[in-house]
Amino acid sequence: MKDLQQKIIEFCDVRNWRQFHNPKDLAISLSLEAGELLENFQWKSSEEAVQANFEHMKDEIADVFIYVLLLSFELGIDVEEAITNKIKKNEQKYPIEKSYGSNKKYNEFE
Repeated sequence: MKDLQQKIIEFCDVRNWRQFHNPKDLAISLSLEAGELLENFQWKSSEEAVQANFEHMKDEIADVFIYVLLLSFELGIDVEEAITNKIKKNEQKYPIEKSYGSNKKYNEFE
């Protein structure tokens, strides 16, 4: 993942774009790209949306991931470590015996 992040940083650096990459603007861009991904699903079932917009969805998912990697770089966050830690937290919140096959949020378990 760090190699991919470095490729993105180099792409931006040779274009002198890092000057625009502050956490606020990267977070806004991330949200906007996620919104563009959502547009592919508007007024369609999941199946219809995927069938009609698969290639566009791939590009939007790539844009979202690029902004996640840029934002994490600017904030000094190791994405792999953050994901690993979040999975550990979620394992505590969602034990298999309570969450298996359930769409309930952790605070809704009985």
